[in-house]
Amino acid sequence: MIISYVWLAGCVAQQQIVQSAPSLAESLGYEKDAKLLIMHADDLGVAQGVNAASIAALEKSAVSSASIMVPCPWYNDLAAYASEHPEYCWGIHLTLTSEWKYYKWSGVSASSEIPSLINDQGYMYDNVQDVVTHAKLEDVKKELRAQIDKAIASGINLSHLDSHMGVLFSTPELLRLYVELGNEYQLPVMIMGPMVPPSWNLSEYLGPIHAPLDHLQMMGDFPTDWESFYHEKLSQVKPGLNEIIVHLGYDNAEMQGIMIDHPAFGSAWRQKDFEYVMSEGFRATLEEYNIHLVSYRQIREVLLAQIDDK
Repeated sequence: MIISYVWLAGCVAQQQIVQSAPSLAESLGYEKDAKLLIMHADDLGVAQGVNAASIAALEKSAVSSASIMVPCPWYNDLAAYASEHPEYCWGIHLTLTSEWKYYKWSGVSASSEIPSLINDQGYMYDNVQDVVTHAKLEDVKKELRAQIDKAIASGINLSHLDSHMGVLFSTPELLRLYVELGNEYQLPVMIMGPMVPPSWNLSEYLGPIHAPLDHLQMMGDFPTDWESFYHEKLSQVKPGLNEIIVHLGYDNAEMQGIMIDHPAFGSAWRQKDFEYVMSEGFRATLEEYNIHLVSYRQIREVLLAQIDDK
């Protein structure tokens, strides 16, 4: 199963882009019909093995973007590195769930301040539906602000926001809050377009400056041939802005313990993703299809420059 979505990256602005403005690709220094790809590493902060593999991939330019789970136990390890490396693309993977079987976390805020987000065991809920059922909007807002503010206080040069397990795409109220946070902090937000019903009127509050992410792909099942899978997905990259989400890590004792009984996005999965993005085959395929890696940091800089020019 392949999960494919159209996502949008939006940030605060008060002026409309005029029709004669250059395309996003042109603003980034490419031809108008260039194939641009954000290769995005998810879940940084969840484990030391995820951090180490993701950093290795960023340093090799095997991925161009990453997002951090601030409430997780290995956040401080990642924050120490990210604060010293502002050149990389560091997003916040806004987190309201704690899905692993035995490895758990609560929020950045004190549990007493966000009681509707915390289950009877003192942790965040392990699934999206329980969050939707129990969460009060004021608690969500307080916790998400706390996550962003903690990252900023840690000295991380933020590039964008996204949503762990898609929780913030579950209701119109959560989606609106998500977009409002992006506007407030002037950070592009990733939005799964087809998951947003037209009746939610996303365009009314998305903001007048946004960069359309034309295609997104993320592996849904464990394939028999990892390289063939990604080669096919890269062959489908079209002119415009594309994204592929990967989950990087090492298949070691730490990761196996954290991700026990969870083959999807589990320890072996993350090792395979890591090996692929670090391979010469991946780099050769990018060249074969004339695909250019770009980051949300670059996109944010373009969007903010357009605001300043108005």
